[in-house]
Amino acid sequence: MKMFLKDASVYKDGYFLKQDLVFENGHIIPSGDLTEDGMAGVPVFPNMFVFPGFVDVHVHLREPGFIIKETIESGTAASARGGYVTVCSMPNLNPPPDSMEQLNIQLQRINETAKINVIPFGTITKLQAGLELADMEAMAPFVAGFSDDGRGVQSEELMLEAMQKAKKLNKIISAHCEDNSLLFGGYIHDGEYAKANGHKGICSESEWGPIKRDIELAKKSGCKYHVCHISTKESVELIRNAKADGVNITCETAPHYLVLDDTNLKEDGRFKMNPPLRSPADREALIMGLKDGTIDMIATDHAPHTADEKSKGLSGSLMGVVGIETAFAVMYTKLVKTGVITLEKLIELMAINPRKRFDIPFDNSFTVWDLNAEFTVDPNEFLSKGRATPFEGEKLFGRCVLTATGGKTVYKMD
Repeated sequence: MKMFLKDASVYKDGYFLKQDLVFENGHIIPSGDLTEDGMAGVPVFPNMFVFPGFVDVHVHLREPGFIIKETIESGTAASARGGYVTVCSMPNLNPPPDSMEQLNIQLQRINETAKINVIPFGTITKLQAGLELADMEAMAPFVAGFSDDGRGVQSEELMLEAMQKAKKLNKIISAHCEDNSLLFGGYIHDGEYAKANGHKGICSESEWGPIKRDIELAKKSGCKYHVCHISTKESVELIRNAKADGVNITCETAPHYLVLDDTNLKEDGRFKMNPPLRSPADREALIMGLKDGTIDMIATDHAPHTADEKSKGLSGSLMGVVGIETAFAVMYTKLVKTGVITLEKLIELMAINPRKRFDIPFDNSFTVWDLNAEFTVDPNEFLSKGRATPFEGEKLFGRCVLTATGGKTVYKMD
């Protein structure tokens, strides 16, 4: 298959350059002296945008253990459609990857079925039970880092031990920060919507309290520390100050926390995730953190569940929404087209910064987008098995035309 990308805007070293390009067999090359007449029969795609392939450091592929929700094959196919060439898969699986024996189960399935590059996380603790460390040393060469995502490490002593071990191994601790003692059965943000509608709320301190604790531990250990899916204004401020203090800390947030808040909640499971959608003030603080560099990257926390598991409203549905097929379009439509951030900044957040922090090599992977294409989000069209998205029915701009990595086309728009 050959395509002529006429007047393409190509991202390179922080800027966009206009070029005529030819795509063929998973590679893009300058067109040179070729003209449209010289490319008889080759389809012409004008005014496309060519980005480095995106990297998502927080994705739930659900395999092994929960393949009714998602598989490595379906999740990576969805990722490729979203413009991603590398994803880091979270370890809340069955069995959880807490040793090489368990990790090898996942690595084998990745090798057999993944459409793109998948780098798994190993767990911080055995069985993610928070009682003793996993076999971090054995897994270190094969994982993106260590996380007990879905559960916070409650023990300060154990977290310090994990950070000290990670420091020796030169690996990242990627922390789900949640204080179980402050949850009180909550399932949405402890804000105005919860009060007005009789829901149990999750207080912000359940997130920022563990971050405050871990910052001190990261100072003491010197480890590379990364905070998952931040959602509160206090979290932003703590991380901003820690960076100024020289702590080796980075963080991520997800598209839904940047463009939605608890005023957008509906009595529908597709608005339920952990952490929850917070207040408008929290959302504004996240935007400021994105703009000033406090927030290093955008990760989707793509977390598919079955339709039945998401059909029980805010109180009864499981936590987690899908987002890997809509992430770029949501961010482009809601933040770039509205002038909140530049397109160059968005590419840094989705493709450049994740690679730098997680030591993922820069390669010739790329993704081609038609930014003028408008569409309505229809979950029935997703390649992911998951369908629960808070953006269902939204009109967005930006269609992925193709994604290529390793000299192979891993997604092409029909």
